[in-house]
Amino acid sequence: MDVSFIKSSFKESQYPPADKPEIAFAGKSNVGKSSLLNVLVNRKKMARTSSTPGRTQSLNFFEIIDKSMYMVDLPGYGFASVPLQVKRSWGNMVETYLRVRPNLKAVVVILDIRREPGEGDLDLLNWLNQYGLKSIPVLTKADKLSRAQGMERARLIGKELGKVISATPIIFSAKTREGMDEIWAEIEKASAS
Repeated sequence: MDVSFIKSSFKESQYPPADKPEIAFAGKSNVGKSSLLNVLVNRKKMARTSSTPGRTQSLNFFEIIDKSMYMVDLPGYGFASVPLQVKRSWGNMVETYLRVRPNLKAVVVILDIRREPGEGDLDLLNWLNQYGLKSIPVLTKADKLSRAQGMERARLIGKELGKVISATPIIFSAKTREGMDEIWAEIEKASAS
């Protein structure tokens, strides 16, 4: 896939032109967001992966040339080991982006299949609902569980998320690439709307 890094932005005046459909990726700092992005575009290091949560500190814009769209890697929330003041500025930066970006078609909300949805996850989904933004829930790290455990966790998490959104979570594994086609189908559907 032909992918090009466009720029990192911290404020609206730094965003690239809003001339293509855009899909953003959001999740806690340790849910495998960078790994998901890399698998989707078939690149090893498009998005930087790290064992230290909170590495993504800006809005990172990538152009997916074959699909004529942008993907945006948003800073993680939750467990990032950074000062509280920095966390607050990230929150403001992300909220501004989600609120003002006219070509934003959907946000892929990434959760670890082994964990319960946290307050930050539910807040984000509620916020997206409030602003009429489509959310695509994805449950990562499915290869860490058996197939039966994964299906049961997806059912339980889906029930919890169902209080906020109607979308069914997609089970994903960066290791086996399970769920990749389903995620792309949702992205393409959202981009075309």
